[in-house]
Amino acid sequence: MSVFTAATDQSVCTPLPVLGGDVTVPLVTGGEVTYAALDYAASAPALQRVWDDVAAYAPYYGSVHRGAGYLSQLSTDLFENARRTVAGFLGCRADDQVIFTRSTTDSLNLLARALPADCQVFVFETEHHASLLPWQDARVTYLDAPRTPRQAVEILERALADRTVSIEGGYGPALVCVTGASNVTGELWPVRELAAAAHAHGARIVLDAAQLAPHHPVNIRDLDVDWVAFSGHKLYAPFGSGVLAGRADWLRAAEPYLAGGGASRKVTRRQDGGVDVEWHESAARHEAGSPNVIGAYSIASACKALTEAGWDTLVAREQHLIAKVRAGLAEVPEVRVLSLFGDDAPRVGVISFVVEGWNSSHFAAALSAEYGIGVRDGLFCAHPLVRTLLGTDPQSQGECGAPEAAPGEKSLNAIRVSFGAGTPDEHVERFVTAVAELVRDGAKWQYRTEEGRCVPAV
Repeated sequence: MSVFTAATDQSVCTPLPVLGGDVTVPLVTGGEVTYAALDYAASAPALQRVWDDVAAYAPYYGSVHRGAGYLSQLSTDLFENARRTVAGFLGCRADDQVIFTRSTTDSLNLLARALPADCQVFVFETEHHASLLPWQDARVTYLDAPRTPRQAVEILERALADRTVSIEGGYGPALVCVTGASNVTGELWPVRELAAAAHAHGARIVLDAAQLAPHHPVNIRDLDVDWVAFSGHKLYAPFGSGVLAGRADWLRAAEPYLAGGGASRKVTRRQDGGVDVEWHESAARHEAGSPNVIGAYSIASACKALTEAGWDTLVAREQHLIAKVRAGLAEVPEVRVLSLFGDDAPRVGVISFVVEGWNSSHFAAALSAEYGIGVRDGLFCAHPLVRTLLGTDPQSQGECGAPEAAPGEKSLNAIRVSFGAGTPDEHVERFVTAVAELVRDGAKWQYRTEEGRCVPAV
């Protein structure tokens, strides 16, 4: 019933058009340069297609569900069509639910609230905090970092075989939470094999696809996972929405994640003064309040854009960029790239490293201030993993401290460069040139610590 025409230019560009590609930033050494956004793993820029689709819809924005007006009905139709688009993008099963949330973190916290009583959760220490921390109210088994994909499966199989008996006898329900691609190393995890191990031991599995979905196709049925969680802002749709998709039974049995309008089907007063509530059993059960229709629509737009661009093309281009970065870093002996599974492991465009003689915050600040390159430094909301990868290697405090370092704590932090479908070759070429120059010549500017961040000294 749409009366507007969304963006329809589907020509496959190399790279895909994104907002901000022509933004210039000042350099402390003088002049300006086009900004090289190489922090996609934190938040990817919006695809131009997504922005155009949202702009085309914006004049028709209205309340979602239950509104009698035309714009409300149009927005409701758009919202529910977005749900179907996401289901298709993920290859959902016929009875799966697609729930719109705020982010991957929100999605996994929702699932944590829906766990059956006495559920035991298994999670590797290598996870992002979004998938490491939501399970605090469950019986959690934290698994050591594996050093090969095969070892990851073996560790999980042993843990599931040795799991504790529930308070009601027997093993009870169990859930495995695993990432698809590491937000620190970019390495792909053996999701299909881990899912097979989980199911062989009567457990379910949820896939944190925050870093996988923007780089590779994710199919629930092919991977045989029970749930998938991802964020719009990493999928080129930065409008405050995320997704939890998968099996409906635990979600239908759980109390609503949020109590309020939209989640309730019927509310009546009791004679004793209280209220009785009948909750929806559909996805609406966990979508209380006015839905973020623009966020949901933007995710659907990104799903369509990536699918239409062609995953083979997108993956091939990204592998081309990965090869350029890795080859450039390999030319600098002082650089050590962080890895769990080794140099030959398949990966997405996320690479973390340390530089001998440099504090990582200082190095990242120099990349930004002197070269107009945006990367990330720190522990990347994956503190146990980064600390495992860094081990006890001495870290030079340098001129600036790591933002995560507590008073008196040794400065442990790394640098992360990440890129994707919108990254031009020039950005990664400038990055590898800058790394080599900084290591060879040092920074051209002086830096200091201000409120925990390394910044150019004025």
